[in-house]
Amino acid sequence: MKNIFRLLVVLMTGVILTGCYSHRVIGLLQEPGKHKIPEYEKDTVHEPYRIHVNDEIIYRLITMDETISKVLGSNENVSSTQYANSYRVYNDGTIDLPFLQPIHIEGLTVVEAQEVVKTAFREIIPDADVKLALYNKTFTVIGDINSGEYYIYKENMNIFEALAMTGDLMNSGDRRHVRIIRPNGAEDPEILEFDIRSNSIIDSKYYYIYPNDVIYVARTKDSFVKVASYTGFLGLITSSVSLLISVLNYATTLSK
Repeated sequence: MKNIFRLLVVLMTGVILTGCYSHRVIGLLQEPGKHKIPEYEKDTVHEPYRIHVNDEIIYRLITMDETISKVLGSNENVSSTQYANSYRVYNDGTIDLPFLQPIHIEGLTVVEAQEVVKTAFREIIPDADVKLALYNKTFTVIGDINSGEYYIYKENMNIFEALAMTGDLMNSGDRRHVRIIRPNGAEDPEILEFDIRSNSIIDSKYYYIYPNDVIYVARTKDSFVKVASYTGFLGLITSSVSLLISVLNYATTLSK
């Protein structure tokens, strides 16, 4: 009887100690070196996104030429035309825009591509100005998180801002091995793996999110014995105590 009681106490203690997520496991911006938190090198230079094959481009042509405006479908009093359609970058790195020969923009930044397109338009429209943007300016999140596709609404969006848009990681998400799958055009995608708990993530090569990134958060292997909140933790304790009492009552009955 005493041995059974001791065994149950040991099991309950183990459940209680392992049944809750600690700050060490799920806390962000922790100091490197503590609890095996890694430290990452600073990489303060943020490289602008470069256009890849299969990217989608949209642009706005601005001109005071009324004839061109009519041809492009705008009113006489409107000096600019907004194209709603997007234009895909073909496998040879070019795009086909109305009235222009194919223009090679693969490998260029959005600003550089805008200048190239503007130069091409000015060969037929002397006062042409162009505003160009990336249509597929999104990133994708999958795994133990609110999966989905999200729009990059600002320049230099970082990993914390991106995850905040999803509602943050679930407690069962493996923060030690977060992965970013980053396409590199025709080349094999780059896979970046890092521990997001480290505060040295800031300004490292893992900090910024780029268009077409896929963020993957796996589930921790021990998540099945964890509870997500204090309410669940108290429920776990209550259930364990009830089980202990039931077993003791049953053992007492058998000993009579």
